[in-house]
Amino acid sequence: MKKHNFYAGPSILSQYAIDNTIEAIRDFDNMGLSILEISHRSKQFQAVMDKAQALFKELLDIPEGYEVLFLGGGASTQFAMVPYNLLKTKAAYLDTGTWAHKAIKEAKLFGEVNVVASSEQDNYVYYPTKFEVPTDVDYLHITTNNTVYGTELRRDLDVPVRMVADMSSDIFTRPIDVSKYDLIYGGAQKNLAPAGVTFVIVKVDALGKVDRAIPTMLNYETHVKKGSMFNTPPVLPIYTALKTLEWYKELGGVKALQQIDEEKARVLYDAIDNSRMFVGTVNPDSRSIMNVCFVMKPEYKELEQEFIDFAGTKGIMGIKGHRSVGGFRASLYNALPLDSVKVLTAAMKEFENNH
Repeated sequence: MKKHNFYAGPSILSQYAIDNTIEAIRDFDNMGLSILEISHRSKQFQAVMDKAQALFKELLDIPEGYEVLFLGGGASTQFAMVPYNLLKTKAAYLDTGTWAHKAIKEAKLFGEVNVVASSEQDNYVYYPTKFEVPTDVDYLHITTNNTVYGTELRRDLDVPVRMVADMSSDIFTRPIDVSKYDLIYGGAQKNLAPAGVTFVIVKVDALGKVDRAIPTMLNYETHVKKGSMFNTPPVLPIYTALKTLEWYKELGGVKALQQIDEEKARVLYDAIDNSRMFVGTVNPDSRSIMNVCFVMKPEYKELEQEFIDFAGTKGIMGIKGHRSVGGFRASLYNALPLDSVKVLTAAMKEFENNH
């Protein structure tokens, strides 16, 4: 039975990326060795790193003066690295969900944090858009897509300060004006690669401005100077990321991906909105096109586990909602085909008709 992978992360990868990674594990670049066992200092892997960084810049139209880093530690490490490197006295943060909340907690270790807006009191069912950012902060930190609650900001804000963004789960789903940001980061296990590598897009001129001493491995300047090769990088996930980026380019780039993603989301949200059994959990103007959260209407609440089991018989995997929200969450990352969304909506309709 064909499987339809809606897991929130680690999540679906393209068959192109998987097949090429499998081949590289068997025999990388006709070396007669696996990519798992070669030196990261070899010319063959250096070429992988160079190509991945160049494609990243090309696909996102990253301007001069920025570098792309591939690091370990996940986005959770970036919650601390960002203020360690950029927070001099005070920073502004938007509290839009679980991961934003954790980023705020880490930033408070390094200076004053001004939470300019939060939707926590309403269980994060909307993305705050009405707020003022003080002009005396070092940066505004935003989390553009909230995987747990299913809200998303699908535009670059116009604010009077530089921005930092966690784009773990919606990178490569829309064009970005990178020039508005000092730093963009994210875990790769949603739209780029297997778990184990973190991408960072950093404006080089923004670094080196804080007075505090920064441990070597937590200093972005270390990794900029060494081209992400200061220590052994996550070799295999970086290779898979390169293959994903190649696939994105073949599909037509970010604008083409945006059209595909918006169509997938439209199909699923239409099914939810026209259902007698299912209902969305997020205000319509804040809906994520990456993580679609929905529940059973109160009179059908007891059928939620039954629907998850029913979906499993159709090959639908990973739709159980996060414990903070309950119900269901369908993650529509770039590698998920439209056909899988249609299988899910057909299952929803069939289940509804059966009850």
